Amino acid sequence: MTEAILTSARAAVAAAPPTGDPAYECYCRELAKHLTDHWPTVLKANAEDLAHAERRGLSPVLLDRLRLTDAHLGQLQRLTATVLSELADVTARDAGIPVGDWGVRLRAPKPLGVVFMVYEARPTVTVEGALLPVAVGNAVLLRGGKEIARTNEALSGVAREALEAAGLPAHLVTVLDDPDRAQLRALLKRPDAIDVLVPRGSPSLIDHCRGASSIPVIASGGGVNHVYVHRSADLDLAAEVALDSKLPEPTACNTAEMMLVDAEVAAELVAALLHAAERDNRQVTVRLDPQVPRPRTEADGGSGRPWRIDELQEHDFGREFLDATIGVHPVAGLDGALAHIRRHGSGHTEGVLATDSDVTEEFTRRVDAAAIVVNGSLRLHDGPTLGLGSEISISTGRMHVRGPVTLSSLVTYSWVVEAHGTLRSSVTAPPLTP
Repeated sequence: MTEAILTSARAAVAAAPPTGDPAYECYCRELAKHLTDHWPTVLKANAEDLAHAERRGLSPVLLDRLRLTDAHLGQLQRLTATVLSELADVTARDAGIPVGDWGVRLRAPKPLGVVFMVYEARPTVTVEGALLPVAVGNAVLLRGGKEIARTNEALSGVAREALEAAGLPAHLVTVLDDPDRAQLRALLKRPDAIDVLVPRGSPSLIDHCRGASSIPVIASGGGVNHVYVHRSADLDLAAEVALDSKLPEPTACNTAEMMLVDAEVAAELVAALLHAAERDNRQVTVRLDPQVPRPRTEADGGSGRPWRIDELQEHDFGREFLDATIGVHPVAGLDGALAHIRRHGSGHTEGVLATDSDVTEEFTRRVDAAAIVVNGSLRLHDGPTLGLGSEISISTGRMHVRGPVTLSSLVTYSWVVEAHGTLRSSVTAPPLTP
């Protein structure tokens, strides 16, 4: 079975038209159309997955990750339109650069080949995976969590119909429906047949894929992200950044887990955070380090307040809370914050709040992460928001791509050399610079 899947995907790449062919633009349009036409069927399958998950006792936060609504259809329709608008620039050949007096060199985009995406419980990722890699000529194997098996089956049919309508090989998209981990293990051992591995999900999933495979990885690592609040920061802004970096999408990879705050202003930050939550009735749990004095309003949310306070524990360091919880931990200045981030951060997104420009400059110079946000929300680390284009994930790796994995990250290039009959023996290489 595994061999047949890999053979079909490789054959689909070979049979597909070159990157930039109009068939891929047609596919974007057809995918949007078929999603719209079949959305009631997709929602029915999703409802079955949700009912099954509820019977298994999954938490409300995880159930929310599984759930599809009409709002998701609108988001996916906008995504297909955006990808369509980006294709021409991403897939265009270079204009060409003269080489000496004898030729021209240029880069021609080519697909990466067979892309294997492993992810968990978000069914929108299935559509993203069926769209972005395929739009630039790749074949994609999609393995989502068993919690969305019925939804993925319905989405698989949508992708196949869109491919057929666009005149593209059907096996450019394969949604794997075998929940057995034996299939996953077998695929991870096939660097001869799979060109790129894209794991999306928890740190444990990323680590498993990295450790079990020699396939090149675009690692979308977990988001153990921090915001350092310097004593010079505007604390009202810091409170808003904390809430905006956590509450709209608590399980996203670019949310904040921990506020690292200079000890002398920690109590003031907590007061500002609770006031901001109470003012706009934003539900949040603050895990407060015992070194920070608890606020005098000791009801801890019990009298109609939207916030509550729990005690921050040692095991909370380096942890993704995956709900509307944010930690507050005092540090001894910038060096203390940097030491904590080096020990517990995942290299995804880190932030600093300060009006002292020397502090923000030093933070950006010394922190190593895919994105560093100065005086703003961590959720700004997003391809479309940064003007980088549609993204399929955010990479924490160091090779090939770091940060938003956009369409341009899903192609490689061939050097095309227009030689005009030139022979190497007739070309004198430029001298090496001493």
